[in-house]
Order: sequence, then structure tokens, then C-alpha cells
Amino acid sequence: MTETFDNRKAFAETLIELAADDERVVAVCNDSVGSSNLGGFKEAYPDRLINVGIAEQNMVGVAAGLAATGLVPFVCSAGPFLTGRATEQIKADIAYSGHKVILCGMSPGMAYGELGPTHHSVEDLSWMRALPGLDVAVPADPRQTRQALEALVAEPRGTYLRIGRHKVPTVTDEDSTWERGRFNSVREGKDVTLIGLGTTVARTIEAADLLAADGVSARVLNAAWVSPLDRDAIVAAAEETRVIVVAEEANISGGLSAAVAQVVAELGIGTKVIPVGLTEFAPTGSNDWLLEHFGLTGGNIAEVAREAL
Repeated sequence: MTETFDNRKAFAETLIELAADDERVVAVCNDSVGSSNLGGFKEAYPDRLINVGIAEQNMVGVAAGLAATGLVPFVCSAGPFLTGRATEQIKADIAYSGHKVILCGMSPGMAYGELGPTHHSVEDLSWMRALPGLDVAVPADPRQTRQALEALVAEPRGTYLRIGRHKVPTVTDEDSTWERGRFNSVREGKDVTLIGLGTTVARTIEAADLLAADGVSARVLNAAWVSPLDRDAIVAAAEETRVIVVAEEANISGGLSAAVAQVVAELGIGTKVIPVGLTEFAPTGSNDWLLEHFGLTGGNIAEVAREAL
């Protein structure tokens, strides 16, 4: 059985380690110490955790003020409330103003499952990537989560990070790097390209294994960045494979699928781009059930690729 790991645990441990070495590191949250796994940080650095209560707009404004003084604030909040309730402040106080705040959308996608549509964060990629001056990144496993935090402390930027709630397998090699605006190549292939991000990377790998059994060569890309986008990797996929399938735990309207399709359309070479993701509000149910409901399984991703080919 494949071992799985918690990205939130890696996030919390790394944040504490970075705070030990850098006094600029602070955490800001909206009464989410528990759900953001900040208990250890609070214990170690009680004077560097600012809990504003359930006031997401104020939380982002406070973080922007802290960044203006030279601190490096990590804003931790459930993805739907951080991006949904505070979009105006993210736009004006961070993206437009150029403040170096790291926005950590905890438990994104459909991770909250049974809490239903109000707690699903499936529009966040569409909203956040529309803002000039804001990076959007999605670490796929604990290794990438650590790499992302280390890079952002070394060179802070206005960034939205998706930090997954459910355990995932390791999908990056020990020698893999975290480079701004670059996808990670997981597997080479010449027939079809499968692009995943976050929770769906492992599922695209599973799909590639299923396709290989049928003699189909599948390239797999880990889209760790939604903005800036790795245009070079997308262009290469469009020119070197016949079909691109994009699997995202998000609304495909404005998300990664739309970004990839735009790049391919500009090439004018007719490569198919097939999205697998959400086109409607997600119902209530467990995270695993919801992923299956929207076809975000290795088996369905493989089938979509077969049909497109």
C-alpha cells in the first residue's frame, strides 16, 4: 500500500523551523489555529501569531500592514473564506499594492466534503489567477510544500498557496526543484499529456500506468504553478503529444484548464485540450466520493484520454 502524507503537517513543521531562523516570520489567522495546524507555532511563538477572529477581510489588511513593516506574514485560513470573503482586500492590499504576503488557502478544493458547497473552495484558482501581481502555486506533496515555504521566506512575494487537507503520496523526486513558474516533469510520453495539480497529480500518474498497459505513452506534468504559468511546458506538450488532459480539483472555468487551453489555442495547431474538473457547485459528500463524482480518478482520467485519442 502506498504511504501517504499530510501537507498541512509539513506546512506547520516547516513554518516553525523557518520562524526559528528568521524573526520576520509571523502567522495571521481567522480563529483557525486548529484547522490551520498552527497549535505548535502558537506554543513556540505566541507573540508572532496574530488571530484576528472570524474577520477575513481584516486579516488580509493586517497582513499587508505587517508586510509593509518588513515582516513576512503567512496568512492561514480555509480556502473558501480566504479567497471568497477577502477578494477585494487581496486585490487592493496585496496584488495592487505589491505587499509580500503569503496567503495560505488551507483545505482547498472539496476537502471539507460533508460540510457542503459553502465550504468547498473550487473557484479560488479562477479568482486568484485573474489578479496581476499575485502568484498562484499548488504544492503537490510535503516535499513541495517545504520547498515552497523555504523559497517564499528567502524571497517573499504576494502569493496564494493551496495547502491540501487530505493525505497524498509523494509525487516528486528527492532531486526535484521548486522553481517559480515551472511545472515538474513526472514522466515522459509521446501520445498524450496528463496535467495534474495538488491532489490530482497522483491520480494522473495512476492514469498513466493504466494507459501504459494499453500501449499508450503518457507524459505526466505536475502543475505546481498556475500563475505564472509554464508556457514552455504547455507548448512542448501541444507540439509533441496529440492530446492534453488537465485534471483539477477546481472549477474548470478560469482555472488551470482554461489557462492551458488559452496557451494551446494561441498556437493554432489543433491539439485537443480536455478538462476534467468541476462545472457546477459540488454537492455534499466525502472528499473521495466527490472526486469520483466529478471523474477525478485515475480510471476516468485514463478513459478520457483514450476517447480523445
